[in-house]
Amino acid sequence: CLYFCFMIIVQSETKRTTSQNPSSSGLIDLKNLIKLRISLIFFSRMVTAGDKDLDGQLDFQEFVQYLRDHEKKLRLVFKSLDRKNDGRIDSQEIMQSLRDLGIHLTEEQAEEILRSMDKNGTMTIDWDEWRDYHLLHPADNIPEIILHWKHSTILDVGESIIVPDEFTAEEKKTGMWWRHLVAGGGAGAVSRTCTAPLDRLKVLMQVHASKTNSMRIGSGFLQMIREGGVRSLWRGNGINVIKIGPESAIKFMAYEQIKRLIGSNQETLGMTERFVSGSLAGAIAQSSIYPMEVLKTRLALRKTGQYSGILDCAKHILQREGVAAFYKGYVPNMLGIIPYAGIDLAVYETLKNSWLQRFATDSADPGVFVLLACGTTSSTCGQLASYPLALVRTRMQAQASLQAGPQLSMSALFRLIVRTEGPLGLYRGLAPNFMKVVPSVSISYVVYEHLKRSLGVQSR
Repeated sequence: CLYFCFMIIVQSETKRTTSQNPSSSGLIDLKNLIKLRISLIFFSRMVTAGDKDLDGQLDFQEFVQYLRDHEKKLRLVFKSLDRKNDGRIDSQEIMQSLRDLGIHLTEEQAEEILRSMDKNGTMTIDWDEWRDYHLLHPADNIPEIILHWKHSTILDVGESIIVPDEFTAEEKKTGMWWRHLVAGGGAGAVSRTCTAPLDRLKVLMQVHASKTNSMRIGSGFLQMIREGGVRSLWRGNGINVIKIGPESAIKFMAYEQIKRLIGSNQETLGMTERFVSGSLAGAIAQSSIYPMEVLKTRLALRKTGQYSGILDCAKHILQREGVAAFYKGYVPNMLGIIPYAGIDLAVYETLKNSWLQRFATDSADPGVFVLLACGTTSSTCGQLASYPLALVRTRMQAQASLQAGPQLSMSALFRLIVRTEGPLGLYRGLAPNFMKVVPSVSISYVVYEHLKRSLGVQSR
């Protein structure tokens, strides 16, 4: 939207200057230089966007496909500007839409924008006029897509290394961003509590299961209940819920600061920028709360009566093993951020863009089932890629709690698992981990929507 309006202003100002000063028609003034420069940049972007075979050229089929895809994006922009839903855009709607993006125009400037596109003199723009004027101008994603396609805030699968969501300028200005984060944190707490038995079973299978000790899902649950009763199924859940708040806050603030450091003031980052910013933000957040990750593993593995609570567990670890014990498994945890965040982001963005290109005719809202399906698929792919590192991390966290267990490094532990259990040994506990994905995302979405309405968050 910003580019469209800027181009219109430049073009209209150039026409007005030429008409007022005919003698300057043979000269290239500053406005014409700006217009030429911008046109060249966006022509290059058009070729890049449409060049599917990456040969540096735009053939006829690629150009036709580009026009089809681009028209759908233009339709989304038009719908976002059409606040009255009457199929026409007037000056007040342009002023309000740009004001939401932090850009303030006078009514005269808004009317100048309309006049440049208005073919029939009505001082309003219908879809045909909008499409004909902008068809060859590359369009970027708009705030509506950001609003409807939040991923890590809404869907909680128990992992905290997903790239953070983007928030629109309007959401940041009105304070809606923190309401989204609070709603997401509450949804994550409920979701993790509901799926805690499966999460504890996953930890037990990661640490104790082997070829000689073939722990299954059913036998694992029976073993936990016999040892500590039904309440033991939720061991480690308290610290798992508590760490949601500080981790989300640190990750969001770090993400925003890193975006500024890399020099991006765009509302929506490219995939590479999002991956770099999100991965670094995740690393900072994980480094800050990593001792809580160690406590969660130790509490999940504890026997009945071993610790009286979180603080007692932390005190025992500090006295017997020292401060370094709170960072056992730190290296594989940091390394796991790269495949998880990268694959999750790439799969989610691919599915999202595919849906937008095929089905987003009037709105960017994908609906509940599409959003859940995309989120579940991308998170599952990310977990599958990073799972061996997660398993090694958990075993390193638990090493000191195992009687007569050797204290191995990350590489030594990898070699030991592959040698004694084979490559499949790196995926112990994967079944309960995947079993909790669907209920996790479903519960977190439902709770998020309820909390969002309670906090006064309204989606357009």
